[in-house]
Amino acid sequence: MATSAQPGSVGLKRSLRFWDLVIYGIVLIQPTAPMPVFGVLYNVSRGHVVSVILLAMVAMLFTSISYGCMARAYPHGGSAFLYVGKEIHPSLGYLTGWCLILDYIVNPLICIIWCSHAAMNFLPGVPYVAWAVFFALFFTALNCNGVETSARINGGMAAALGIVVMLVLISAARWVLHLSHFSHLGAGFFTQPFYDPSSFSTSGLLRGTSIAVLTYIGFDGISLLTDEAKNPARSVPRAIVLTCFITGVLASIEVYAAQLVWPRGMAFPDIDTAYVHVSGRMGGPILFAIVNASLLLANLGSGMASQLGAARLLYAMGQDGALPRRFFGAVHPKTRIPRNNVLLIGTICLVGALIFSYELGTELLNYGALLAFMGVNLASILRGWRHGRFTQIIPMLLSLGGVITCFLLWINLGTLARVVGTVWALTGIMLWVVRRRLTVLPGESS
Repeated sequence: MATSAQPGSVGLKRSLRFWDLVIYGIVLIQPTAPMPVFGVLYNVSRGHVVSVILLAMVAMLFTSISYGCMARAYPHGGSAFLYVGKEIHPSLGYLTGWCLILDYIVNPLICIIWCSHAAMNFLPGVPYVAWAVFFALFFTALNCNGVETSARINGGMAAALGIVVMLVLISAARWVLHLSHFSHLGAGFFTQPFYDPSSFSTSGLLRGTSIAVLTYIGFDGISLLTDEAKNPARSVPRAIVLTCFITGVLASIEVYAAQLVWPRGMAFPDIDTAYVHVSGRMGGPILFAIVNASLLLANLGSGMASQLGAARLLYAMGQDGALPRRFFGAVHPKTRIPRNNVLLIGTICLVGALIFSYELGTELLNYGALLAFMGVNLASILRGWRHGRFTQIIPMLLSLGGVITCFLLWINLGTLARVVGTVWALTGIMLWVVRRRLTVLPGESS
């Protein structure tokens, strides 16, 4: 549990202003967030990518409000497992944290899959398996040697991706204007990305929305900066909500432009890197290469960071006794990196990249995220009831909206994703039970 600094001790400097937090959140999510998953969303939603992005934004806005309420209640930093553990029960907090570990492990897995397909766009003669092995070894080797990307590099990458987004939107606008000179574009051309009666399916829309949540993953990271924010009770909640809203608007514009350019019913050469091929259609080989290289670099950074993040979470659980300390709680004496965990996650990601599809990986990632989001929404409701009763009725209703929408999206994930995710959750519960059985309470004999 985080504690406030004692008089005379050195604490974190409160220097982050409201817009600093918003920019941090956008950098964390990345301006190009919907591009890697565009093809999967297009396929699952039957061409209604804009709609699923906007529907996912509604669900995430409800949840972002709950995160804001909890960040205000716990201004010394925290995350989903802390909020759930404090307001509901420590065991549920542990399970929430365990489900979030699934996110960290699956993230580098889907990054390996996507990077492998992107590399094949440049060198199609090299088989997918070879690229998957290369990227898995690349992530693992760098993380074992303690190579980390700095905040400055991440910020520079986000700025560069912002420029790429502008190039894509300008190219899309030129494409549409050029097309309008040679053919009459009716209103249906511009509204079809939102709703196409010939292909609309409620089940496809809901499943697509459950995957589109991936676009927003990361907005909750702002809550970890409450110790460094000026006036955190006011700035952090507002920054979380605004970041989620900006992400949704920008993402919907990006996918809307792509759908205008790519003809309905025309197959993608590669579903996983579909947006790259859309960019090639609107801007030629140069834009194809720019977008492919930019997203490849972005996924490299994300995959490395999430693999190391997962290794550190497992290390913390090993130190805490939730996992075998000798293996998970060990660090390399020279690099000070939990090398055992990095190697284990690298192995899992390599095997997963060889047997999982990118679509299944995204759904698995969202399995853990949606469960954590439901937990935060429930924690916000319980806190509002305990401390405000009916004076907190509006925030509680908004949090209830978050519970309902996240649950709807969760049950619309693919069957295989729910099965694998449930096995992961049950494994975490078994570890928790074993840990509780082995823990000797004060006053009890061993």
